[in-house]
Amino acid sequence: MNKNKKRLYFIDAMRAWAILMMLQGHFIDGLLDPIFRDDSNIFYSIWKYFRGITAPVFFTVSGFIFTFLLIKSPIQGFKNPRVKKGIIRGLQLIGIGYLLRINLLGLLHGEIYEAFYVVDVLHCIGLSLLGILALYLVTIKQKKYVFPVLLGCLGTLLFALEPIYAKASFSFLPQAMANYFAKSSGSVFTIIPWFGYTALGGLISVLFNRYKEKSTFYPIAITGSLLLGLTLIFFSSEVFMSIHNTTGITLFKSIHYNNYLFIRFGDVLVVFSIFMLVRNFLTNKTVINLGQSTLSIYIIHFIILYGSFTGLGLYRFFSHSASPTIVILGAILFMFTCSYLALQYEKQKGKVTKRVRVFTAKKIRAIEPGLILFTKLVKSYSFKVLRLLGLLKN
Repeated sequence: MNKNKKRLYFIDAMRAWAILMMLQGHFIDGLLDPIFRDDSNIFYSIWKYFRGITAPVFFTVSGFIFTFLLIKSPIQGFKNPRVKKGIIRGLQLIGIGYLLRINLLGLLHGEIYEAFYVVDVLHCIGLSLLGILALYLVTIKQKKYVFPVLLGCLGTLLFALEPIYAKASFSFLPQAMANYFAKSSGSVFTIIPWFGYTALGGLISVLFNRYKEKSTFYPIAITGSLLLGLTLIFFSSEVFMSIHNTTGITLFKSIHYNNYLFIRFGDVLVVFSIFMLVRNFLTNKTVINLGQSTLSIYIIHFIILYGSFTGLGLYRFFSHSASPTIVILGAILFMFTCSYLALQYEKQKGKVTKRVRVFTAKKIRAIEPGLILFTKLVKSYSFKVLRLLGLLKN
C-alpha cells in the first residue's frame, strides 16, 4: 500500500463512522417511543445533536472522495476515465434510490405508490456527484483555481440562500422533479441545500490533493479545520446578525435564526480535524472495509428497517413503540447485522465477479474456433446469394 493510499485511510474511517452513526440513528429514531423523546434529558439531547452530524459528514466525505479521485487521474478532461465512471456512479445511486422505494405488492396491482417518487440521500448524492462532474468539465480549460473557487462559492451560496428557497413549493415542476427541491411531498433530503456539503467536500479534496505532500500540511490542516469549525459552530450566527445590523439585509437575520447549515459544516470540519489527528491509528482492515462498503450497508439497512420491496420492515411493526433499553440494544445488534451482511456480500461479490470473468473467458476461448468458422460460412453464403440475385459481380 503506497503512501498516497495510506493517507486516505482516515477518509474511509470517517465513512465507516458516519454509516454506523446513520444505522443507530435511523433505528433509534424509528423505534423509540415518543414519550422518551425529551430534549431536557442530557443523554437524549447529546444523541440528537450527534445524529444531526451524520448526514453532513456523509455528503461532505462523498464529495471529497469523488473529487479527489477525479482530479488525481493523470488524464484530465473528457478523456479522464473517472468521468465515465462518475456518470455511471451518479446514475447508479439515483437508480438504487428509486429501486429501494419500489413496493412489489403495488406493482402486482399495477400501481406505483407516491412514496416511490420521494427523494432520499442516495438520489441527492448521485445528483450531487453529477453536478461536481459538470463543474469539472466546464472549468477544465480554465485556470486551476476556478474549479475549487466555484465549488466553494456554490456551497456557501446554497447555505446562505436557504431562507429564500426553503419555503418554495416548486409546484411549477412535475411532482417527481419538485421532490428534488422541496420537502412538501415527503422528501427526506433535497438537492438544495445538500449539494452544498458535497461541493464543499470537493473543495477540501482539491486543497488536500494540491498540498498533501508538504511536510506542514497535516498540522496546518488539522489546526485550520478545528479553528474554522469551532468558529462556525459558536460564532457564525452572531456574525450574520452583525452583518444584518450593519447592512440592514434581512437575509442575514434569517440565517442567524436558523443557522443549522453553517453550524453543521462546522461540525464536519471538527470531525475532519479529529480523524486527521488520529489518522495513523485508523488502518484497521475491518474499519477500512466498512468505509468502502457504505452503499451495501445502506441498502441492507433500508431493506431490514423500512421494508424495501415488501413493506415488511421493522419500522412497520415496531414504529415509535420501544423503550430506550430496547432501542439501544437493538441498535447495537442492528449495526452489527448490517455491517456483517454487507462485508460478507462484498467478499462474495468479488469472488462471484472473478468466477464469472473466468467462466466467460473460458467459454469464449472454447467457442472461438466455431465462431470463426461460422463467420466464414455466413460471409461465403452471403456472397453466393448476392451473386445469384445479381447484386454482386464475380
